[in-house]
Amino acid sequence: MQRRSQTAVLAAASLLLAAGCSSGGAQPQGGASSAPAKSPGAGASPSATPSSTAPPAKGSVKVTGTLASGLKSPWGVAVLPGGDLLVASRDTGKIVRVAAHGGKITELGSVPGVDPGGEGGLLGIAVSSTFGADHQVHAYFTTASDNRIARMNYDEKRPPGNQLGAPDTVFKGIPKGQIHNGGRIAFGPDKMLYAGTGETGDTGLAQDKQSLGGKILRMTPDGEPAHGNPEADSVVYDYGHRNVQGLAWDDDKRLWASEFGQDTWDELNVIEPGRNYGWPKAEGKAKGGAADSGFMDPVEVWKTADASPSGIAYAKGSVWMASLRGERLWRIPLNGTKPVAAPQAFLKGTYGRLRTVVAADDGALWLVTSNTDGRGTPHKGDDRILRLQVS
Repeated sequence: MQRRSQTAVLAAASLLLAAGCSSGGAQPQGGASSAPAKSPGAGASPSATPSSTAPPAKGSVKVTGTLASGLKSPWGVAVLPGGDLLVASRDTGKIVRVAAHGGKITELGSVPGVDPGGEGGLLGIAVSSTFGADHQVHAYFTTASDNRIARMNYDEKRPPGNQLGAPDTVFKGIPKGQIHNGGRIAFGPDKMLYAGTGETGDTGLAQDKQSLGGKILRMTPDGEPAHGNPEADSVVYDYGHRNVQGLAWDDDKRLWASEFGQDTWDELNVIEPGRNYGWPKAEGKAKGGAADSGFMDPVEVWKTADASPSGIAYAKGSVWMASLRGERLWRIPLNGTKPVAAPQAFLKGTYGRLRTVVAADDGALWLVTSNTDGRGTPHKGDDRILRLQVS
């Protein structure tokens, strides 16, 4: 059943092109329970007691194999019960299933209504903890008029290419543009659906609480405002973002998000509901400190040439962050919300642009490259999914 739409201001195309973007745009782009999440401000605090078993300052990454290759513009990835992966293609609008053992690729079908262009198209996908019962896949995608979230029934008994049911729109009206469409979605520990959005190059949307652009949204699987949100009638969870690209929860159910900077700083943030993350008034850590600015400071920052972050995952006590322009995988070891040491880079330039990283059930990581999206330099075999052993 389609839910009510939300009104959002769309920036004119000329404004979008004029606004541009550095690390994000100018570079290859990159339930049942209604209880609120135990993320900061909703049951837990960013200043919660640090873990008694912090990870070591230095970690390791070993590529143990290539699961799949020849993928076209892969973007979102969802892990199915049993470990197989669903992978969304931004530019073709197709979803494929990749077997976790052997890498067999099976096409589910195309998502109707996807209108690819610039950084838009079929972006994030997610499956909930109830997938075994309802077989529903949620997808965030760009249409001719907006960005929206729809769910589809997945019937693997049907012929390949025809396994997706008709999309049921659960939420629409998210601003779209040539750049900064956000797009990452994920179900949280509270079984609610979270979505990262962008401000489409119209920077004012990020500070406008009535706009859905430049926000993290939190909703029920049906697209309604989740209980415990800052405003009971709104899906807006926080605001002041430029272009949220990664969402992940740590072992203490704190929500983390990665974000494109413009010219100076890319960010990793720990998310508190209702807080202002500063864009466009602040990029990186605020001068004079967050207390003076009224904005939440990022936990970690990077020069835009070193990161342009996209997907993130949490494993082995660290946040792992895939980087597009930076062409490397970052490890940020954490003790609570404090870094144990400076971020550590791996695979620099080895596999090109890196789009998505997801945790496997056994503690390994799946890493997805992004060299066929029009901004990278594809090599034979691109794009691919790599399996990583990490510590």
